[in-house]
Amino acid sequence: MSTACKKLVNTVERCVDENLEGLVAVNPGLRLVEGHRVVVRTDINDAIASGKVSLICGGGSGHEPAHAGFVGKGMLSGSVAGAVFTSPPPQSILACLRAVAKKNSAGCVMVVTNYTGDRLNFGLALERARHEHINVEMVIVGEDCAVTSSDKTAGKRGLVGTILILKICGALAEEGRSLEDIARIAKDAVTKMGTIGLSLSPCTIPGAGATFTLGADEIELGLGIHGEAGVKRTKLVTANEAVRMMIDHMTDPNNNSRLEVKAGDKVACMINNLGGTSVLELNIIAREAILLLESRGVAVERVYCGSFTTSLEMAGISITLLHLDDTLRNCLDAETNAPGWVRPYLPCGERTRTTPQKLVTEDSHTITTQQAVKDTVSADMKKLLYDMVKTAAEQLITSEEKLNGLDKESGDGDCGSTMARGAQEVLSELNSKDNPLPVGNPAELAKRLGNIAEVSMGGSSGGLYSLFFTTVAGELQKEISPLAWSSALAAGVTTIRKYGGADPGDRTMLDALYPASEELSSCLKANKSPLEAFKSAVQKCTEGAKSTATMKARAGRSSYVSQDRLTNPDPGAMAVTIWLSAVLDILSK
Repeated sequence: MSTACKKLVNTVERCVDENLEGLVAVNPGLRLVEGHRVVVRTDINDAIASGKVSLICGGGSGHEPAHAGFVGKGMLSGSVAGAVFTSPPPQSILACLRAVAKKNSAGCVMVVTNYTGDRLNFGLALERARHEHINVEMVIVGEDCAVTSSDKTAGKRGLVGTILILKICGALAEEGRSLEDIARIAKDAVTKMGTIGLSLSPCTIPGAGATFTLGADEIELGLGIHGEAGVKRTKLVTANEAVRMMIDHMTDPNNNSRLEVKAGDKVACMINNLGGTSVLELNIIAREAILLLESRGVAVERVYCGSFTTSLEMAGISITLLHLDDTLRNCLDAETNAPGWVRPYLPCGERTRTTPQKLVTEDSHTITTQQAVKDTVSADMKKLLYDMVKTAAEQLITSEEKLNGLDKESGDGDCGSTMARGAQEVLSELNSKDNPLPVGNPAELAKRLGNIAEVSMGGSSGGLYSLFFTTVAGELQKEISPLAWSSALAAGVTTIRKYGGADPGDRTMLDALYPASEELSSCLKANKSPLEAFKSAVQKCTEGAKSTATMKARAGRSSYVSQDRLTNPDPGAMAVTIWLSAVLDILSK
């Protein structure tokens, strides 16, 4: 298979069928119809016998979980799939209709996205079904707000808003509403809805190349779910700016396909992953959309965030807004067991979404409410400690790129950024007017450094440094002397070994810290001056860090990487040499 189209499929020809087979294998409440790419509820005969209206939808594959992922009680009775990005054939659509709605039954609502191929093929199947005395109503969904031209076009494209219409129709059907009522309410809901998309990258169809090209620093506003051209391209912007651009275009009075949204309106908002967008980004987009709408006086009563209608692996998102009334709100809240539906988690007994306030705990203001810390060292030592902390932090920030480069061999390339993040916070608190780092009290200083590591650095590095400094703080509460500093360093190393699970020789930060601690202790016991002892300790630290380049990794993230890929020193060990060397620079002045 071409490297231009990396896909974990067996064959291009069977990928759609095997996708559906996998879906029903995972969700045995669904069944495939023999000879067709049609998925129906396993209990479809019981559903028909109940006298309730059936509901079908479908379209080209590649948009999963749409549409088969929304088959289930309270949503679709059945769905039909075509080849990737290709409308399903009329005979398969008719097979789906026959499977979910019998002659003279309550009938079937057919939800169709507004694309020419879908309208033609579903329309042909509808006419044939009516000849067989199956009562069918068609609801065409076209809610795309991208098109700005007043010229005649194929009309608004049907996008992820289709899923909201499926939810509404499915809930009404479960209530026992008539075919005519369901179609009427659904058609009205389509007019109250708008969607706008934004792409960061194209997608690739199995067996083919990319559907379009987009520069590495470009994004495209208003593209379709098959890669159809949008309304404009621009340089990559922040999430905040992207959401503002999208909603501004959606609601622009000069946009002929706009959705009018004003202060006092109540809406449901759907944040849809176009396929290749991380959950982290989706949540950020959801946050920005809610903040922007609420700042304009719009009540965002429901938010749905996830993958609903994708475009294979396209990186990007779409935002859908639907004006709510009691009927639509109840329909969205109604129960469904369709595997693709993502329901927001509301507080017990609550029916309206509001952004909750942050929970204030007993330790939320611990640092800011601390009382003044009493100095335990001389003014000269206090100045020295200030300079040591400042220089060490500055050197870590300067070394961010270098450490990240080393970390790319064995990790995700963020060691330098993690250390720099902690160092930035150290500098911030060092110069804080309200609650500066207590450099005149080494024990309290170490305790604060441990807290910074825990909160600002995060990950395993943050945890290890927090344990290290917390242990050091406990030792320095006993006394302040060169031997006390040495004992504190040794105790910190012991704690890292205890909780980190690594030993010297395992290619970790310990290969720098341990020899430094041992050398410092040995030199002080040999009655060398504190400065000479520390110089020798830093030398051993540097040698130990460099030696990790040839060590076999037995702990940490490096242990999962092939030995032949590890040719440079461990970034964690090198970070230790950076801040210990910075301390030595100040002591040597």
